[in-house]
Amino acid sequence: MSLAFIFPGQGSQTVGMGVDLAETFSAAREVFQEVDDALGQKLFALMRDGPETDLTLTENAQPALMAVSLAVSRVLEKEFGLGVDKAAFVAGHSLGEYSALAAAGAISLADTARLLKLRGQAMQRAVPVGEGAMASLIGPKTDVALAEAAAAAGAEVGVCVVANDNNQGNVVISGAKAAVDRAIEKAKELGARAIPLNVSAPFHCPLMQPAADEMAEALAAATIISPRAPLVANVTARPVHDPEEIRRLLVEQVTGRVRWRESVTWLVETGGVTRFAEAGSGKVLSGMAKRIAPDAEATPLNTPADLEAFAKSL
Repeated sequence: MSLAFIFPGQGSQTVGMGVDLAETFSAAREVFQEVDDALGQKLFALMRDGPETDLTLTENAQPALMAVSLAVSRVLEKEFGLGVDKAAFVAGHSLGEYSALAAAGAISLADTARLLKLRGQAMQRAVPVGEGAMASLIGPKTDVALAEAAAAAGAEVGVCVVANDNNQGNVVISGAKAAVDRAIEKAKELGARAIPLNVSAPFHCPLMQPAADEMAEALAAATIISPRAPLVANVTARPVHDPEEIRRLLVEQVTGRVRWRESVTWLVETGGVTRFAEAGSGKVLSGMAKRIAPDAEATPLNTPADLEAFAKSL
């Protein structure tokens, strides 16, 4: 069995996430305290008690989701002897890429928390609220070609690109609101369902360039070392372990496409991965992995029971 740890992105946050881990394992409590200390913020209290509107704010959701992912990976390592070095690869969806790098020891937990707080703030600053939009194109006819055709129609009136290639039947577009509205109409003509997403900014599109510039400056000052397992990067869908290349790709990722379908396909067909373990909140990536690679096993790791069962299965 060849294992890959995968780490979820924004949208997987829920009030109460990580609480049962903290109640059961001291290693999880230590992670949440370290993140609180790094940010000078009672983030774990927000995760535990809400309100959901505050937790969903990009600047809070990003470090909070990373904290849960790192709590899972720290507990696996300390309680069950299952460090990330047991995996052939790591990968993360958007902000999950930072979680993957932190879990693999490439960036310290405190630095990762601060980088994600800044990333969330920078993304929010990049485009005034209401001027950008994202939409999920879904349905059996939905593929990258259909999404690119819809985005091209939108691009006639403003910035509009494919932001997330999640899996066959689920592709996300992003850009200026008028352009995304036009793309939605085109997608419907082409046979896809289109669902506007409740997001605060148009992620993974050229409108995020001011945020990419802020992250370039912050990442230039951050200490990054080679991860203990290679990272399959969002923007290339290929493994990377050189710290300077990781730094460059993290900047590109702010405006670039999340090539998740291609990443999972590479992991299975070239990397030889037969099992995915989703470390963190929710089970979105496990579902995507099963749709992309039906013969692979995909296990969400959310609760103490999940972690114990996973450890016994290895």
